[in-house]
Amino acid sequence: MFPDNLTRAEAQARAALIGTDTYAVHVDLSGREVDDPTTLFTSSSRIRFTARDAGSLHVDLIAERVRSAELDGVPLDPATFVDSRLPFDVTPGEHELHVDAVVRYSRSGDGLHRFVDPADGLTYLYTQFEPADARRVYACFEQPDLKARFSISVLAPAGWAVVSGGAVETQEPVPTGDAGDGLLLTTFATTEPVSTYLTSLLAGDYTIVDGELDTAKGRISSRVICRRSLAESLDTDAILEVTQGGFRTFEHHFGMPYAFGKYDQAFVPEYNAGAMENIGLVTLRDEYIFRSRVTQASRDYRQEVILHELAHMWFGDLVTMRWWDDLWLKESFATWSSNFAVGELTDDPASNWASFSAGSKTGALRADQLPSTHPVAADIVDLEAVSTNFDQITYGKGAAVLAQLVVFVGREAFLEGVRAYFAEHAFGNTSLADLLAALEPPSGRDLTAWSQRWLETAGVNTLALEVETDGDDVVTSAEVVQTAAPEHPTLRPHRLAVGSYDLVDGRFARTASEELDVDGERTPVPSLVGKPRPALLLPNDGDLTFAKVRLDDRSQAAALEHLPLVADPLARAVVWASLWDACRDARLPARDYVDVVLRTAAVETVPTQLRNVLAQAALAANSYTGLAERASVQASFEEGLYALLGAAPEGSDAQLAFTRSFAAATNPGRGADVLAGWLEDRDVPEGLVIDRDLRWLLVGQLARLGRIDEAAIDAEQARDNSSAGAELAAGARAARPTAEAKAEAWRLACETDEVTNSVQSAICVSFGARGQDEVLAPYVEPYLAMVEEASALRGVWATKGEALRTSAVRNLFPVPADREPFLARLDEWLAGVELSASLRRIVVERRADSLRALRCQQAA
Repeated sequence: MFPDNLTRAEAQARAALIGTDTYAVHVDLSGREVDDPTTLFTSSSRIRFTARDAGSLHVDLIAERVRSAELDGVPLDPATFVDSRLPFDVTPGEHELHVDAVVRYSRSGDGLHRFVDPADGLTYLYTQFEPADARRVYACFEQPDLKARFSISVLAPAGWAVVSGGAVETQEPVPTGDAGDGLLLTTFATTEPVSTYLTSLLAGDYTIVDGELDTAKGRISSRVICRRSLAESLDTDAILEVTQGGFRTFEHHFGMPYAFGKYDQAFVPEYNAGAMENIGLVTLRDEYIFRSRVTQASRDYRQEVILHELAHMWFGDLVTMRWWDDLWLKESFATWSSNFAVGELTDDPASNWASFSAGSKTGALRADQLPSTHPVAADIVDLEAVSTNFDQITYGKGAAVLAQLVVFVGREAFLEGVRAYFAEHAFGNTSLADLLAALEPPSGRDLTAWSQRWLETAGVNTLALEVETDGDDVVTSAEVVQTAAPEHPTLRPHRLAVGSYDLVDGRFARTASEELDVDGERTPVPSLVGKPRPALLLPNDGDLTFAKVRLDDRSQAAALEHLPLVADPLARAVVWASLWDACRDARLPARDYVDVVLRTAAVETVPTQLRNVLAQAALAANSYTGLAERASVQASFEEGLYALLGAAPEGSDAQLAFTRSFAAATNPGRGADVLAGWLEDRDVPEGLVIDRDLRWLLVGQLARLGRIDEAAIDAEQARDNSSAGAELAAGARAARPTAEAKAEAWRLACETDEVTNSVQSAICVSFGARGQDEVLAPYVEPYLAMVEEASALRGVWATKGEALRTSAVRNLFPVPADREPFLARLDEWLAGVELSASLRRIVVERRADSLRALRCQQAA
């Protein structure tokens, strides 16, 4: 069951009937007209639109009640407002609809979210509307192709900051007659035509740091905003430096100046998403304000997020998909664009694309092998389907496919097509066909077949090299062999390179590379024939295409032995990905993957790659090893990480990365003793600072190991009286290996509505800690019952938002060491239960992960 659904057919019918012109939206945050100002506010919408014919339609609104409504001055009956819809009839011509409502603040991160900071008691509000939650704040026609100009006004306490997508136009004091600062009515400049989900509002006790950016149209205001309690950690200069580089890159290559006036960036609390591209007011999760020292991988990721949201000002905001089928038209492009921009802004594009390979591309390869995989251009029949497709197919695979398209048509032809696309469709709505029509003329290629195979079919291809040699080890034939999974049998055209690698002067270096077009099952590689076979033959050298790479036995053995000697970061990225795929496919024992990570990690120069291979090695050790050898592999992994952090340069990024991985990998005994000592400032390695966030990591891991009690967690929370402290403390309590701790964690996550989305998420993530099978065993049946309740929106789940349902179903999924009995019970249950599509998808994905782990264990 999906609440307040809207189908594509309904949206298409409404768009055929009407066109929208303007909205005048007023939001009253004063609390004067509601019973409880901490939970309710009021809003009104005045919508001007034109009907092309007579007909019936509805306006969308999720509210406590409609106070009044009228169409062209004629009252509508508020009692007809049911299930998020207020219906009415129209005649041909221009109309004005006015709706006034009482609306509820969100505690789940959608609509207008309200947060009170435990650090100082100050209040913060912000909106999150994608894909269809503007209707949680004001009445609207909630679909992306009914764009309009928005005039927004807000009545709020005079001491609050109030920000929206447009610049402030006027501010007028409104006396209240009470002691205090009174109220302030803020009116914002009318926007360009935009979709409802791209409007925004932020209000509260925020700190605002003024800044400016140079654009093609001149200098604009660009402020950076955060909570007061985080202001001392806000690195405004670094944020604006990245943003300025993005403006320079995108305006130049996209051929279209920034279209929306100012450009504010607000870091907000309890945010479900990574960030959101609201016009003129981007919101980002405030974990991107670093309270403690972080590795370069975290800084790189924040840079990518900032550039991703900026790219949306063109892909998504200026030109918007007509319906959510083409969600990829903004998300894939923004992901590709942000990585393209980093490459343009640094002198090391190879390392940047290696980061992309390690992060987004690795996640996309996993997603494309799940039962839930779908085409990049998906079939989105309703809003429930939208919620399930904000995934790594839409983001990571789509971006990787675009990178392959750039190679396929040529970079300049691709960018020329993009410029034509923006010029033709600015402030409009498009579909896949519009993009292809813009790209084909400069590329000189008919992209219909390419699109059909790459964008409109699901699944990932596997590329391998079959080589034959004579008695002198000279290559007599070489072919790239392309295969596909039976359930997704499409073979695709790939523009790729085949690289040859040998030991040269103590390095494992590329000695030759041939770029070629691969299409169909077999493609010859003539340049290899007649030459001595190299030690390593690497299909997809340079990581040009999106595919799994399967190394032949000799090449895999060479990779395992010599990976620490491979200097080129992109070559290492392809080898890393191939070895991880082999491990996941039960073709490489998990212990061997752990071993190569421990031998190579010290020389890995790409921070994101280092972070990811360490995480993958942890998964291999904890889930993919056979039960008989798991304890020994886990012990070796812990010892290896401890040796790596001890050998890392003092104060280095590597030292911090190894420290964090070691803490997560510790087992009862010596490792736990080390963590306990660090928490008490004993035997801390030189150069390692046990700062606030690292202390919390130690507390959480010691809680998992049963080495710290609730009183100690309470004391740590008292040291860090912040929202982050509350979340981390909740996670640490949930991680404790006692029946009482699990019972309380389960109650908070699944049986009450008393915790926020971020606290619930922290609880769910920590609940199923490894090594706690005995205390977790009783929660299999409660989990299955909880999923049924959440799917049907029964009990507490009737009021918990989508983010809380999703977090519980995904993160509380049982992962016992012995997967087989649980999987049998799960399959029995799945065969007889009815679930919403979104929650069934999560369960089926987690089942697939567990089944993969079981296969790896059995093959070990």
